[in-house]
Amino acid sequence: MRTSIFTFAALSIFLLSGAIAVCAGDLRDNVAPTTFGTFANPQPVTILGYTQDAMEPFISLDGQYLFFNNSNDPSVDTNLFYATRIDDLTFQFQGEIAGANSTALDAVASMDSTGKFYFISTRSYPQTLSTIYSGDFSNGTLSNVALVPGVSKLMFGWVNFDAGIRPDGKRLYFVDAFFGTGNFPQSAVLTIAKRARGHFVRVANSDRIMANINTGGLNYAPCPTASDLEFFFTRVNPAFIGDGPKIFTATRSRRSKPFGMPVQIAAITGFAEAPTITADGKSLYYHLKVNGTFEIYRVTRP
Repeated sequence: MRTSIFTFAALSIFLLSGAIAVCAGDLRDNVAPTTFGTFANPQPVTILGYTQDAMEPFISLDGQYLFFNNSNDPSVDTNLFYATRIDDLTFQFQGEIAGANSTALDAVASMDSTGKFYFISTRSYPQTLSTIYSGDFSNGTLSNVALVPGVSKLMFGWVNFDAGIRPDGKRLYFVDAFFGTGNFPQSAVLTIAKRARGHFVRVANSDRIMANINTGGLNYAPCPTASDLEFFFTRVNPAFIGDGPKIFTATRSRRSKPFGMPVQIAAITGFAEAPTITADGKSLYYHLKVNGTFEIYRVTRP
């Protein structure tokens, strides 16, 4: 689920910008990957009653909620919003997620099957060196909001600007980004934490599992599927910054194995980020820059 306080649109804004994703599939371990066709047919999503930028979409597992945030421009108060489903391409705007937002940046929603909601906020970074929060979502309201411990490196200059929870809540995929004292990330790699005794701890072999994904460029906006055999994310190559961000996918045969070499999703063109997949694995939502405005789009596959 995603999907960030760093987006390509705001490379120069340290801790002031805004990817994640609904991700689903079979909940059993080590099942064979489901075979799908090729993504095609990009279509815009309408959010009735909403006219601002719509970024970092996340579709709830039941398909009834669309979570997103507005512009990550530092002159705008970036907040989390939600809309309810009318059909696959039409949602009704409902407003801010009550209890989620602060005067700092609040963005990048994802949620597990129990309603545990995860998001990124810079509200306490100067004090805690942490940015990943969670809470309990119900009917448009977030309660019991608190930092997620065990994830941050707790070192100044390192920022977790994106995160996505696996639907069973047992794995959290997130970004380790190093800014140092500058305004541009020198590196951004995707990392995994596992839930153990009610808390998250970093997975010891995360580097091995994500080695092919973290090869080349800045990698962010993680979308872990429930099977954990298919993975979506966004990549920017700083050497070719004019090419813009691209959305990729990678697969593996077992959860214990590393993901294979990523493949760019060819049907998604332009300035695109923040993939989020529906529970049936057939619809992928993302945001796209269209004439200077960020809009949510969808591609589908058989």
